[in-house]
Amino acid sequence: MRKIKSIKIVGIMAILTLLLAACGSNENASSGGGKKKDPEDIQVVFIPKMTGNAFFESGNDGAQEMAKKVGFKVKYDGAPEGTVANQVQIINSAVNSGADAIAISSVSSDGLNQALKKALDAGVKVVTWDSDVDPKYRSVYVDQGTPDILGKMLVDMAAKQMDKPDEAKKIAWFYSSPTVPDQNSWVKAANQYIKEKYPKWEVVTTQYGDANEQKSLQVGESILNSYPDIDAVICPDSTALPAMAQAAENKGLKADDVIITGFASPNSMRQFIENGTINNHGLWDVKDQGALAVYVAYWLAQGKELKVGDSLDVPDMGSVKVEPNTIQGYDYTSDDSGIIVLPERIVFTKDNTKDYDF
Repeated sequence: MRKIKSIKIVGIMAILTLLLAACGSNENASSGGGKKKDPEDIQVVFIPKMTGNAFFESGNDGAQEMAKKVGFKVKYDGAPEGTVANQVQIINSAVNSGADAIAISSVSSDGLNQALKKALDAGVKVVTWDSDVDPKYRSVYVDQGTPDILGKMLVDMAAKQMDKPDEAKKIAWFYSSPTVPDQNSWVKAANQYIKEKYPKWEVVTTQYGDANEQKSLQVGESILNSYPDIDAVICPDSTALPAMAQAAENKGLKADDVIITGFASPNSMRQFIENGTINNHGLWDVKDQGALAVYVAYWLAQGKELKVGDSLDVPDMGSVKVEPNTIQGYDYTSDDSGIIVLPERIVFTKDNTKDYDF
């Protein structure tokens, strides 16, 4: 009897031990199923399309400043060449190293799907910024502007420099590649806007520089040589625009000779505005975009929810709202997949370019 009694006691003790362990595990679990970390131990991997580019380096500056301000870790991890293979390797490395979240500017709308699915399955939160992926494979896209907003902005920056924009004009598009999702969506919207607003304009060529400085300079020179009567070259790409301006400067051309505009950081374009090669260009505050992207990733990595329709208070930036994917033209909708649009964009001219440093 004593032996049976002792066996029962041992059994009860074992059950109690298992129950206590389970309770402790539940207390340490986040909503994603992993163990909670102290906020200061959360690591977000911030991934650009490529390193060494002023636009993406500025985004990282904003990301690092936000991390320091709030108290979490941001690792900047990219490659000099923006390729799918490089970004897949970086995503896999982030997962294998135990990162809690990634914030990525994608080089492809669908080339990263498999790698991102593995990241999500491993409990890594996925946020995109600047350039999106299939919305099934991320939680939030931190968007600089919808295609309609940015397409119209690109066309308007060129049109405002023309004496008679309603008359026939020859224009060229010049950006990174035919597959990069953000730029192609802007150009598609811009071409529709041209058709409605400026039907006499003719798009004589669309060229790509593969986000490579040397190739972009060669493409810029080729456009000017092949189309000497071109009225405007619009470059929605932070590598193509300075290269196009440099090509014009090399030929001794000024803004009165050919209109060159597009999207790039003010630091990369200031010399061309000051010497009269261009009159304007646009962008958004990419430091704010980088800061917002990593803060959203950090928020989600804590196990907190962020649903479509929710608002989020961001340090020094105020409240932002999660909009449905449909504002970007996507068919895919889900409560846990949405878009945050930056509140404003900037047109840089000689009058205001000195007010910005990024």
